[in-house]
Amino acid sequence: MAGRRSLGRRFGWLWGAYAVSTAGTWLAFDAFALIAVLALDAGPAQVALLAAVGPAVGAVVSVPLGPWVEVRRKRPVMIATDLVRCVVLLSIPVVFALGRLSFGQLLLVSVAVAAADITFNAAAGAFLKDLVPRRDLLVANGRFEATNWTASMLGPPLGGAAIGLFGPVTSVVANAVSYLLSALGIGAIGGGEKPPAPPLSAEARPRAGDLLDGWRFILADPGLRPLFFHTVLFNALVMAASPPLLVLMVDHLGFAPWQYALAFAVPCTGGLLGSRLAPRLVARFGRHRVLRTAGVLRAGWSLGLAFVGPGAAGLALVMVVEFGLITCCAVFNPVFATYRLERTPAGRVTRTLSAWSATGKATLAAVTALWGLLAGLTGPRTALALAGALLLTTPFLLPRRDGTPDIGPGPTRLPLKADGG
Repeated sequence: MAGRRSLGRRFGWLWGAYAVSTAGTWLAFDAFALIAVLALDAGPAQVALLAAVGPAVGAVVSVPLGPWVEVRRKRPVMIATDLVRCVVLLSIPVVFALGRLSFGQLLLVSVAVAAADITFNAAAGAFLKDLVPRRDLLVANGRFEATNWTASMLGPPLGGAAIGLFGPVTSVVANAVSYLLSALGIGAIGGGEKPPAPPLSAEARPRAGDLLDGWRFILADPGLRPLFFHTVLFNALVMAASPPLLVLMVDHLGFAPWQYALAFAVPCTGGLLGSRLAPRLVARFGRHRVLRTAGVLRAGWSLGLAFVGPGAAGLALVMVVEFGLITCCAVFNPVFATYRLERTPAGRVTRTLSAWSATGKATLAAVTALWGLLAGLTGPRTALALAGALLLTTPFLLPRRDGTPDIGPGPTRLPLKADGG
């Protein structure tokens, strides 16, 4: 079957590196907020500031790194950003042990990690496009998607338990170690790497105009432009609804924290289901139809969260809504990621992904802050209802036509040779 075939040893190392770093990230989910509350007695305003400012400033910092990475080999950049994240995260337990931890340091580390995240992901996208044959990109992205949902299902409960047993910085240490292991895994990939695609490889230094080239390419492409606006808006609205939902369930409706965690851990099984279905659905119905159908279906679930009530029925409603949402997203995401890589020329992948990710993080920070204010003024149900209603408009931003041919499952291809050929 397409989803089970081997993509080669080199991809295996890349997948393993992704798995361990993703596990560390989800183990440390909300770790900075918990450290701020438990170790620094931070209030709601500071927690909101930490959640919004770090990713937003990190997105701005990452903008000039996209053109710089474009003209360099990607694997050393990926290793370097893994090591940067490891070092800056380890600074937190060190100063915590010395009794010198401050809110300012949490902000600075959050910015550095966000910038490194964007840079790593952009370089990894370009590296994956060269590493895996085009017909296998969807299978590869499906495996990444399944790994992400598995980690999101298991990581937060285990991370919360570790914090309860060993202290507030425990999950941060685990996350730092995961980036070190990821760097070692990427180093073990071995083999050659194609040089940056001409004419960019001839440029010793990016030009100032290259900072905007990623956005220029996205906005000029008739296939990527609508997907850009769709995904940025969709992701921001879905994530902005999370804090009001937490307040509604835990504060207003009296759900215990473990019930709240369970309501989101169990539906992550939909992520495994959707990621496995994606290649099969594309093989049967075609990429564009799957992309549009999943994009439409995933927009219709979140409105149900505004009607959550107390007790077992309310908990069941959250699980059903989240399961449907996550399943549709897990079908959509690998198909979308594959389409974006196929449509972007090799010499523009890093800048395009950097621009896309930076816009997404900045928009997410702004919308999350706005929805927090809205929930405070009107109540969490109103904020959830408005987010759900706006999500219903996002399918109108999906592309009407597919400008590139569908890629079927095809026969298995041998992994890339050591020289990158």
